[in-house]
Amino acid sequence: MIDLRYVKKLIEMLDGSSVDSIEISSDKGMKLRISKTPQQRGTMQVAAPVAMPAMPAMLPAPVAPSMPTPADGMSAIAESAGARGEAPASKLLEIKSPMVGTFYSAPDPNSPSYASVGQRVSKGQIVCIIEAMKIMNEIESEYDGVVKEIVADNAHPVEYGQVLFRIDPNG
Repeated sequence: MIDLRYVKKLIEMLDGSSVDSIEISSDKGMKLRISKTPQQRGTMQVAAPVAMPAMPAMLPAPVAPSMPTPADGMSAIAESAGARGEAPASKLLEIKSPMVGTFYSAPDPNSPSYASVGQRVSKGQIVCIIEAMKIMNEIESEYDGVVKEIVADNAHPVEYGQVLFRIDPNG
């Protein structure tokens, strides 16, 4: 670890000199670069990125599907829902995942689901569990109504903001 007093002393020394930047590497892989900003004379820019051990290549983050804009999208949503014989999505309320994790419809494989299609749910009622980092998070309904659709698949991953349930508040 680099001592903060040492860094402050370097900044003071650099500010009073004609040197534009300094870069220091520690034996533990930490790098520190201090440089003057060319736009504002006399001020300093400090960046201290930490070198991480080699990690496996990360997969690209999934891209959320684009939604139609309000101007052209409402008729497209109504038409596509009408073609499937469903109520337009705008009349149904959506319960979305508050986190990334694994969706479970029941507390364990031998128990009945918290919520099923056609079942009336109340605001605050548990409708599923999302497991994130070995922690089981109970997800509560945000609305009173009837479950019209369960969008997520049991024991499959879900993303933040992904629709889990569609609720008909008038049902």
